[in-house]
Amino acid sequence: MLESKQEKRTRARLTLTVPAKVKNGDAAQEQPAMTRDLSMGGIFLYTDQHIAEGSKLEIVLILPAELGFGEKRWACCQASVVRVEDGENKFGVAARIDRLDVLPEIPT
Repeated sequence: MLESKQEKRTRARLTLTVPAKVKNGDAAQEQPAMTRDLSMGGIFLYTDQHIAEGSKLEIVLILPAELGFGEKRWACCQASVVRVEDGENKFGVAARIDRLDVLPEIPT
């Protein structure tokens, strides 16, 4: 008998393509990434470089208004990689958001 996979997410997920910058652990260099979906508890993104499962990430991106902040806001997330999917030219990275800091608006 086949059992269906049980949903582990506790928060609603939004399918959104948002550019992001990812810094892996203590590495000084950021790498570009693109989200596939995100929620207040997790994120899935694509990157050009492999990131190991269990890695700690710092992710900077613009959160969409749909996540409940009323408008788009810059955020910095501390996240832990829970799954990595190898693709042909990209790597898919699923991460749990451990901490999310909404950054203040910088006047121009």
